[in-house]
Amino acid sequence: MVFLAAGGTGGHMVPAHALAGELRARGHRVQLITDERGAKIPGLFEGIERHILPAGRLGGGLLSYLKAGRAVLAGRRQARLLYRKFRADVVVGFGGYPAFPALLAASSAKVPTILHEQNALLGRVNRLLAGDAAAIATAYAAVERLKPAYLDKVALVGNPVRESVARLGEMPYPPFDETSPLKILVTGGSQGASILSDIVPSGLGTLSPSLRLRLQVVQQCRPDEINRVRAIYTSLRIPAELSTYIEDMPAKLEDAHLVIARAGASTIAELTAAGRPAILVPLPSAADDHQTVNAREIAAAGGARMIRQAEFTHEALARQIEALAEDPQGLANAAARALSVGHPHATRDLADLVERIAGGGSPLLVGPALEARITSAAPANGIPA
Repeated sequence: MVFLAAGGTGGHMVPAHALAGELRARGHRVQLITDERGAKIPGLFEGIERHILPAGRLGGGLLSYLKAGRAVLAGRRQARLLYRKFRADVVVGFGGYPAFPALLAASSAKVPTILHEQNALLGRVNRLLAGDAAAIATAYAAVERLKPAYLDKVALVGNPVRESVARLGEMPYPPFDETSPLKILVTGGSQGASILSDIVPSGLGTLSPSLRLRLQVVQQCRPDEINRVRAIYTSLRIPAELSTYIEDMPAKLEDAHLVIARAGASTIAELTAAGRPAILVPLPSAADDHQTVNAREIAAAGGARMIRQAEFTHEALARQIEALAEDPQGLANAAARALSVGHPHATRDLADLVERIAGGGSPLLVGPALEARITSAAPANGIPA
């Protein structure tokens, strides 16, 4: 039995969902341990048994720590009972506080654990549990805050995406020239992003009339902002399809010439698997500024332009879009550069690792090759001209 421990946002849940599908296709029994937020994300883990366990978030004052500690201990007890009942072979954790109790329980029950790190900076929960893990699966070659002592159990696999997204990388980039519609996809991750709702519609409105008339926009918005954003697009006469959650993301990615997004792990994984150029606005409040670290590889490769939130203005966005739209071949080249740093077989490779660890084998020993690249990549900003 394979248990997957993931919760919170889509950034943790989507790769776990992709792995679950691959493992089930191989004949393995899979169950999910999650929290209430993770269980509410639509379109994931259908037909898979779910267990919603308490999981406290460590932070705040003394009272918050005590409350979180009680929740973690309760979740740990419940997880141990599950492992005993279903005879767990391995537990795969996808970071975040909702995975913490399940992974603690696995360590205490002597069930091998695999930590999957979606970001280019090892998350806090994964840092706490790395010493007990049988393997650490990473999405990037350069991973900050990963101790050299753990390199012998590191496997570079990438970040799993849905098969329907991975297949896009095998298809041609959508045709685009000086007269074609410019199809833009705007997404802030599973929780949306207010800054994109504030800046993107008006930024698109400042484009030259000839370009503005060619726009076709798909944008994810927060529920309390969608009517305001719709009104702006209507006033600008820009066709826009708005929703609070994009369930058919593969179809929207397939159509898109350009993506404007945050730099969450799942977003980067899908962009690089599908081969789509992007304008990335990392979330500055993300833990340890990990979204900025995430964006560096694709930006350095020439597949994205990174704009820090403090510099993300209507004028800055418009300048970037105009420069990209004026060079159709450059936009297609950027798509290829994004694809060049992707890991389209991440789901398969992570499933292989799970099977090895569950069978008592070793992770892919890529430590020596990885060691020279553990330091952070140099900051990069912009698709080379």
